Amino acid sequence: MNVGFRPMTEDDLPAIRDWLQQPHVREWWGDPDEQYALLDGDRHEPAMDQYIMLMDGEAAGYLQCYALTAWNDGFGPQPDGTRGIDLFIAGPERIGQGHGPLVLRTFCNLMFQRGVPRVITDPSPANARAIRAYEKAGFRRERLIDTPDGRALLMSCQPADLPRRPSEPS
Repeated sequence: MNVGFRPMTEDDLPAIRDWLQQPHVREWWGDPDEQYALLDGDRHEPAMDQYIMLMDGEAAGYLQCYALTAWNDGFGPQPDGTRGIDLFIAGPERIGQGHGPLVLRTFCNLMFQRGVPRVITDPSPANARAIRAYEKAGFRRERLIDTPDGRALLMSCQPADLPRRPSEPS
């Protein structure tokens, strides 16, 4: 599986709207209309970078990578340059195939090559599938935190945490 990323553009908004409707995305991202408005609005947010995940050249999901701001105060002190990420994989046929850890390792490796010292995320403590994917990619559980969206599990990854020889999904 070849994984890549390209910047999200306005042309991607119809796909984003469709993906947010998918039950496995809606389960953790919430109301599709509300999330669509937020993602569309974030296109003009300087602290936010938005990407379309590519799997074998095909658009296969969304990933956002952001600089920490006042909204992220609950994350506690982080090294300068730390970035946060959130993502979803589009298409229920891609779920449970090992794509999440591969996407995460690949993206974190890109960030580390650019000098980012640490990548963090905050999945719901009830989202066992996401937590497992993050752990397989090298993320470590830190602590439970309170965010504007509710309780979350703060997880982090640093360059030394990445698996040395990532395996492809079977």
